[in-house]
Amino acid sequence: MTGQDRQALGRYLRAQRELAQLSLRTLASATNVSDSYLSQVERGLFQPSPAVLRAIADGLGIAPTTLFRRMGWMPPETAEPSLGVLDAIESDEQLNRAQKAALISTYKAMVDGP
Repeated sequence: MTGQDRQALGRYLRAQRELAQLSLRTLASATNVSDSYLSQVERGLFQPSPAVLRAIADGLGIAPTTLFRRMGWMPPETAEPSLGVLDAIESDEQLNRAQKAALISTYKAMVDGP
């Protein structure tokens, strides 16, 4: 993991902590990780271990896999469109072919993201 990757992870963690309205000390208490170490991780100075990253994820209420993917420890999530939604669009008799194609295209763009 490069320094830029650590910094990006740190910015993400800090943003998540701030969104959760947690102080560094509160998160440290919830994770059993020192506030000084958490601060250094947020500044991109250290690469946390899987155990520390899992504790941080749990403390922030996010899935550990989200952070593991950001670290490159897991492959990116590939979102396959839900067949239920696509089937519902295809079977809707009130929509014409062009409307169905537009809805399917929009749905796939939203699911796959930018």
